[in-house]
Amino acid sequence: MKAVRRIAAGTVFGAVAALLAGQAAAQGCGGDFRAFLQGVKQEALSRGLSERAIDATLSGASVDRKVLSLDRRQGVFKQTFLEFSKRSVNGYRLKHGAANMQKYASVFARAERDYGVPAPVITAFWGLETDYGAVQGDFNTVNALASLAHDCRRPELFRPQLLAAIEMVQHGDLDPRRTTGAWAGEIGQVQMLPEDIVRYGIDGDGDGHVTLKTSAPDAIMTAAHFIQSLGWRRGEPWLQEVAAPANLPWQDAGLHAAKTVSEWAELGVRPRAGSLPPGNLQASLLLPQGRNGPTFLAYPNFNIYLQWNQSFIYTTSAAYFATRLAGAPRYDAGNPDPGLSDAQMKALQQKLQAKGHDVGGIDGILGSGTRAAIRAEQVRLGLPADGWPTQALLAKL
Repeated sequence: MKAVRRIAAGTVFGAVAALLAGQAAAQGCGGDFRAFLQGVKQEALSRGLSERAIDATLSGASVDRKVLSLDRRQGVFKQTFLEFSKRSVNGYRLKHGAANMQKYASVFARAERDYGVPAPVITAFWGLETDYGAVQGDFNTVNALASLAHDCRRPELFRPQLLAAIEMVQHGDLDPRRTTGAWAGEIGQVQMLPEDIVRYGIDGDGDGHVTLKTSAPDAIMTAAHFIQSLGWRRGEPWLQEVAAPANLPWQDAGLHAAKTVSEWAELGVRPRAGSLPPGNLQASLLLPQGRNGPTFLAYPNFNIYLQWNQSFIYTTSAAYFATRLAGAPRYDAGNPDPGLSDAQMKALQQKLQAKGHDVGGIDGILGSGTRAAIRAEQVRLGLPADGWPTQALLAKL
């Protein structure tokens, strides 16, 4: 995923995040690019960064029009879970993920000891983000960040990232002319933003630098530290495939609701492999393609995936990928009801909106708002309330 996933609130600048945002707003955006860079320089100097690092970073910076174009036309995520997971959790990534976990076993052991994050979780992100470092992006990082910070669409998000990039240059961890990454400024094998690298970066290979582009140990340890910072709970599961009985109260499924594992077991939910975790652990039942498709229990650690990337389909696929790397079998795809076309989804959203539901916009995306509205209408119409849009529901509405 080469779009901005999240902007960390707690970074090396975290204690004064509000002040930074205020300064960025006061200094404005747009206008003459060189005048803008001069404003960034003055702010960086006020933060104690060296003039040498500032000049090295900003002197050759330029606006990248392709970055701005990509920022304005980010693709919407309209694939189903089965479509995306089958494509992304493939044989190549499973094979090379297992090989990398073996190759860097001692590093992964250290990461789990220090931060509580197991190897399959880190490896799944590593594989999905860059195919284990093979595809890291070819946009000049400083130019990308400067372009987005100068642009008036989201300067409050990217100006702090540009300042963090200057700090990385000062540390010798970023070459302003040669360091490349994603169009939104993410860097390295696990695609992290400069603020997060500055705060959570770990020198995994002991060379005195944090270089996520070229050092797998640095990337592994930094990812573990970052995931821990999001609230990862040591020793707990994140996702587990289960089977559910046909008479389950489907309206209780979804991330909006949770029960204890014991309560789900009493309703007839059973693991497809292994055993369920302790009965007092909270869990939500996930039905990414309705009651006839794959079914999962999502535990508290699943929330960390949603902080990494807010797309439900991406996060569920990433969490599933990690379970496969941990030894779980391939999911049972089931026989889900056919979904809707883009035009049909938009028509459904229009009908839901007309009935007073907040679907978050007529965009054809099955987001949380649309799922909740579908579930409410399924309950009203006496249909199984699994939140999955079908042609039968569209016809009834």
